[in-house]
Amino acid sequence: MATNPSANCRSCRYYDDHKLNGAAAQGEEGLCRFNPPVSQPEPQGHGLWPVVAGQDWCGHFTAEQTPAE
Repeated sequence: MATNPSANCRSCRYYDDHKLNGAAAQGEEGLCRFNPPVSQPEPQGHGLWPVVAGQDWCGHFTAEQTPAE
């Protein structure tokens, strides 16, 4: 469990909330842009960014990685 309640994916600068053409994503999911996309098993498959929930958190979070204003 994260020790800081505000240390979650939604408050990280690398969180992408799927906004496309001004429309919000379905639910509370977003994309983690901290690491590169994950390869897919098919030879022609595109890499995919990991899907995370806004309230998720990981060990990469620091106060310096809060969203840019």
